[in-house]
Amino acid sequence: MCPVSMQEVIDKTDRYIFNTYRRSPIVLNRGKGSTVWDSNGKQYLDFVSGIAVLNVGHLHPRVVEAIHRQSELLMHVSNLYYSEPQARMAELLVTHSFADRVFFCNSGAEANEAAIKLARKAFNDRGQPNRFEIITMEKSFHGRTMAALSATEQHKFHHGFEPLLPGFSKG
Repeated sequence: MCPVSMQEVIDKTDRYIFNTYRRSPIVLNRGKGSTVWDSNGKQYLDFVSGIAVLNVGHLHPRVVEAIHRQSELLMHVSNLYYSEPQARMAELLVTHSFADRVFFCNSGAEANEAAIKLARKAFNDRGQPNRFEIITMEKSFHGRTMAALSATEQHKFHHGFEPLLPGFSKG
């Protein structure tokens, strides 16, 4: 594959990907630990860690080995089937937390959606369907799904998506 310039990557990104985030004008192409490099070789300290999804750093040898081992077996198993690694992880989480079950999901927005639904279901199951309001924090951001967006207390994210879902109020 021929190398492309930083500007070409930026132009393609701006043309083909929704502009949901203001991006820094750098093109990252590799990382190790908490350090990342751009396509010009400039080094940066990665303070965002993939926005909380890569908090072990880049290329951690144990993570790379685990991914390699698993990739030789299965890349992904949907929730329609059972999987030993998923069962082991669930057991580990339950054993070391307050919970008696876990919910695996793909994003923070999906986790927030599940929490909103679980809170509403808990009160419905108790015969209190009118207890559905969720208090949110000022300047919060909870995701881009409709419920998570409705819970977000940054009005700049609401523009163009009104009416928002009811049941959220600022604390």
